[in-house]
Amino acid sequence: MIENPSGLLNLITHGVYVIGVRDGERRNAFTAAWVMQVSFDPLLLAISINPGHYSYQLLKAGGVCTVNVLGQDQLAVAAHFGRSGADKMAGFDWYESSTGAPVLNCSLAYLDCRVSHYAEAGDHRIAVCEVLDGARLHAGQPLLYRQTGDMDGSRQYYKV
Repeated sequence: MIENPSGLLNLITHGVYVIGVRDGERRNAFTAAWVMQVSFDPLLLAISINPGHYSYQLLKAGGVCTVNVLGQDQLAVAAHFGRSGADKMAGFDWYESSTGAPVLNCSLAYLDCRVSHYAEAGDHRIAVCEVLDGARLHAGQPLLYRQTGDMDGSRQYYKV
């Protein structure tokens, strides 16, 4: 275990996203902060996901997702999709991307992706996804993970 990493890890910048997943008629969404571009050609993103979550089952089976970029005023949206529960998508406006994965209408932008392959990563899996489409939906600045404080309770995983 790393000694007192919270200050160090907050220096690694990354945004906060809602990942929309689909397998047939089943849809779900979850909050993710561990998303990054990994290639220009082809354009690839890596998404870290807990394999014990329902969304992972849908991503594995359906093979498509959207990466919905949250704005700085959307901390409550990030918290909502970061929880477990039935029908988290209820109460939010969604539409289908070209792959059929759900796009969160209130997000700043989205990227429509198809999974290329997976890699093991400790207690998570990395889904490497090819970006097929995307669009800017609203103006604003992206929400950064460090702006969420301990919203996800991650501090408990570090020895401080």
